[in-house]
Amino acid sequence: MSKKVSIIGQGYVGLPLAMNLAKVGFNVFGVDSSKQKVELLNSGISGVEDVSNLEISEVISTGFYEATVDFRKVGESDVVIICVPTPLGKNSKPDLSYLKSALIDISAHIKKGTLIILESTVSPGTTRGLVVESIEKNSNLPISDFFLVFSPERIDPRNLQWNIKNTPKLVAGLTSECLDLGFHFYSSFIDDVIKCESLEVAETAKLLENSFRLVNISFINELSFFCEKIGIDINDVVKAAATKPYGYMPFYPSIGVGGHCIPVDPVYLATTAKEVDVQTKFLDLAIQINSEIPSHYVIKAKNKLGSLKNKKIIVVGVAYKPNISDVRETPVASLIDGLRDAGAEVYWHDSLVKEWNGQTSVDLSSDYDLAIIATRHNNVNLKLLKDVPLIMAGGKYK
Repeated sequence: MSKKVSIIGQGYVGLPLAMNLAKVGFNVFGVDSSKQKVELLNSGISGVEDVSNLEISEVISTGFYEATVDFRKVGESDVVIICVPTPLGKNSKPDLSYLKSALIDISAHIKKGTLIILESTVSPGTTRGLVVESIEKNSNLPISDFFLVFSPERIDPRNLQWNIKNTPKLVAGLTSECLDLGFHFYSSFIDDVIKCESLEVAETAKLLENSFRLVNISFINELSFFCEKIGIDINDVVKAAATKPYGYMPFYPSIGVGGHCIPVDPVYLATTAKEVDVQTKFLDLAIQINSEIPSHYVIKAKNKLGSLKNKKIIVVGVAYKPNISDVRETPVASLIDGLRDAGAEVYWHDSLVKEWNGQTSVDLSSDYDLAIIATRHNNVNLKLLKDVPLIMAGGKYK
């Protein structure tokens, strides 16, 4: 296996992957279309919580990592890994524009015999369809001249227990030879690599993982409304149920789900199901429930204050989960929009995000009519709010 690898996309998936590969001796080109990001990376500034500035600097000093906007580096590499976003568009439909662009860019430079790996989340059939078609069209070479693998990313930002090395890795190939090459590559730096029967099995498995999470989180959020009504804390209920050693897995309430996976992957699955005329009633309901969670907290705020018109409200935490600065698909956006639509004057505090949607994080103080704790980072000092009434997302509130 060659020691030269190009990783397309240097974000929450691509950058940690690049660091892991460089540390085990691969020569890694971190290719990204953002010139600003590339300049920061080469100066030792990460921008991703799972990768420290020190780690970046140390890896750069070894000579095994270089960030670049130059897609010609793909032509020097024998392995090319695509780690670009595949988000939802404004119409809440799958947006493959980043993937399509990356495929065009790499196809102009890849050489015969390259191992091409897609880690970005896609609908079943995308690797065998769109990816193959784009490579053949834009490289003017048949797909048989390359080795194509799909291996879905499994990144959970700020998870200190599970990382790239010890998280089991799914691998699927266009052919058995592709599968073997992909398995051999990932086995060189990941403990447990699992071969899948087909590209479609691996693509669907990724969507199942996060659809499972969405369904259960939506269920717990809905159950939290019942618990609130009868005067008990849903978190206490979940904790009690979790003592059962079999047949149960704990999920916890929130203001909704965010990030690139849980709110996105189920939509990819549901969209593909509709294309083949299969109903996904259960999944559709979970998506609907999740989308309505922020409005529930707007109603809570109205009930607490009587009216939201001209009331000063501070929302604490706008990232989609604690202790990271990632605001992709954050449900807090819908919460803030709902509060403002009801006439409230809304501010937000997030020491990790700092700037978002053209606004800046404000300091915590007692100068508010209400505080909604949406995402609580470990460093948040709620005592600074003093006597401001609180609403805690997902649990008891004062």
